[in-house]
Amino acid sequence: MRYFIAFLFFSALVVSCNNFTDYEENYVPRLLFSSGFEDNVYIEQPTNPNYADYEFIKGEDISTGFSWPIDILGSSNSGLHYINDDNKQAVFSELRTVRGHNGNQTRVLYQEENYAFRPDTQCPYEILDLTQGKNDLYIKYWMKIDSAGMSQPNKWRALFEYKTKAYAQGLGFRLIAFIYNDSLGRPYWHFQGDTAPDIPLWEVDNFDVPVPLNQWFKTEFYWKWSETGNGRMAWKINGQLVGEHIGSTTVNNQPIDLIMLTQIYGDANPKKQWIDDIQIWEGAVGF
Repeated sequence: MRYFIAFLFFSALVVSCNNFTDYEENYVPRLLFSSGFEDNVYIEQPTNPNYADYEFIKGEDISTGFSWPIDILGSSNSGLHYINDDNKQAVFSELRTVRGHNGNQTRVLYQEENYAFRPDTQCPYEILDLTQGKNDLYIKYWMKIDSAGMSQPNKWRALFEYKTKAYAQGLGFRLIAFIYNDSLGRPYWHFQGDTAPDIPLWEVDNFDVPVPLNQWFKTEFYWKWSETGNGRMAWKINGQLVGEHIGSTTVNNQPIDLIMLTQIYGDANPKKQWIDDIQIWEGAVGF
């Protein structure tokens, strides 16, 4: 009987492992969006008074075949959200032609924050009102940030966020990626999941992976949405793992409501950034 029970346990384990392996091998990630702001892409001013604080990136990127605005996972009304921008004097965005990460001329999203008109002055590109907010996502883009505000002690700037439904009411979850400056003005990476800015559920600091200034770098995010221990979220810079969390990636079973795909926000002013070659996949590409 003892050997029979052991045989059953081993058989179940083999079946379980085989099923997992088959799933991993047969699962094909799906490209949801790709653009480098080329060809017919442009920024349009809002015509709807309900979106007076937004600008909308529109047009087809012929080089990739995808069109703006980003409308993944049932999202709608995605755009650049100007928050306490002092009539776009404190922060602004535009499309520019510059030398890109591969050395060639390319069009990019350029953003600049000169000062904080109010503490929450910012201009994220928001992918809004997701209706399929429980899907696993992989996001990659190239980025360059300047060094002007990054030598001051005890400063910060945010790069990326997502928020679930009910976060504003204290019943949801936020993932956020930062660059912090230490007391000597040296920058480092900070990765955080929280239910409010001052209520982190977990935090990761990384002093080992260098923070590139005045040069292009590749940033990647991946998450497996879950309220249980099998969730995962990870962040890489130039292929190096900056931070990772294994466990819940939400609270109260809340789906993701909005993704701040690019974010220019923080008290390390003035600051500039350039964004190019965005890809969004459903599935764990590169992780």
